Amino acid sequence: MELFEKAERLQQLPPYLFKEIDRKKAEVMARGVDIIDLGVGDPDLPTPPHIIRALKKAADDPANHRYPSYSGINDFKEAVTQWYRERFGVELDPTTEVVSLIGSKEGLAHLPLAFIDPGEVALVPTPAYPVYNIATIFAGGQSHFMPLLKENSFLPDLDAIPDEVADRARLIFLNYPNNPTSAVAGLEFFKRVVEFAEKHRVLVCHDAAYTEMAFDGYRSPSFLEVDGAKEVGMEFHSLSKTYNMTGWRIGFAVGNQKGIEGLGAIKSNIDSGVFQAVQMAGIEAIRGGQSCVRDMIQVYTRRRDLMVEGLRDAGLEVELPKATFYLWIEVPGGYTSAQFASRLLEEAGLVVTPGNGFGEPGEGYFRIALTQKRERLAEAAERLKAMRLK
Repeated sequence: MELFEKAERLQQLPPYLFKEIDRKKAEVMARGVDIIDLGVGDPDLPTPPHIIRALKKAADDPANHRYPSYSGINDFKEAVTQWYRERFGVELDPTTEVVSLIGSKEGLAHLPLAFIDPGEVALVPTPAYPVYNIATIFAGGQSHFMPLLKENSFLPDLDAIPDEVADRARLIFLNYPNNPTSAVAGLEFFKRVVEFAEKHRVLVCHDAAYTEMAFDGYRSPSFLEVDGAKEVGMEFHSLSKTYNMTGWRIGFAVGNQKGIEGLGAIKSNIDSGVFQAVQMAGIEAIRGGQSCVRDMIQVYTRRRDLMVEGLRDAGLEVELPKATFYLWIEVPGGYTSAQFASRLLEEAGLVVTPGNGFGEPGEGYFRIALTQKRERLAEAAERLKAMRLK
């Protein structure tokens, strides 16, 4: 046996699909090329000042220097409850139906440990945020992939899941507004999800991190707005994108009481909760003035419009998204996703994410994140046009 051989769960992980892109990026930068990185979904906008002030004040209080409650301080959970009531019309019990998270990714990653035994199934969308599949692997489970296809508006076809698979499934992961496709889902789809979950006794895990990043008056619904949703599912939210707080690591899960209990049991044995000062800043984010969110949406709307126009002028096909700060773009004929991403890097100094990096059905697409200043996006658009892709 090899010394310090990695555990089987690590050996099951998909290969690091962006390794070659990273290598080529370093190679191109070494030649002195001005790189514009459109691959990273990390907001470039700063956290609003009133949230930072709340953190500073809370951090000065020694009462916040001790271990926090793993499930979240009461004031934070009550703020979440109030927000859900006002934003979605959903009633929650802050003591049993809300848990704070060290970012929503942490909660999504830990949930399968509470509900998946070795050999059991999770229903996982693809292309998708990789944590759903990876968390299933870490729990010893098996992922049954649900393709997100253009002809289905990038919604999973629940009827295509064999009954014998659905009956073995313990969890189903969903994510709308969606990363990477920027697709949205309406209440009619969520009603079908509730019916599916009731029939097959599967726990719904809806990753709703992008609901507040929506454009042109669109309002993303909550899965929990549907009758019966709380009996079969949970929703995961993050302050990361709404308030530009990716580095702060604070989010929350709400919904089904047993789901919250299961996740809480894992967390109480693994972590010690979110720093209370960060939770108090989170309260200020949720309850404070929301003009910062409206300003953020205006910034991303202008970026979206500029980049979509530039992509179309360059001969590429892209839909105008209703939500998220991602663009999901079809690769020109004759290229794979990875080949076209390489060409953009080599010829235009643009880093994008090949669609197959999010799962096999993502082949034929690439993703752009609008997390660069407008001037840099304008430069990126000019470089695309200069490639004469038409």
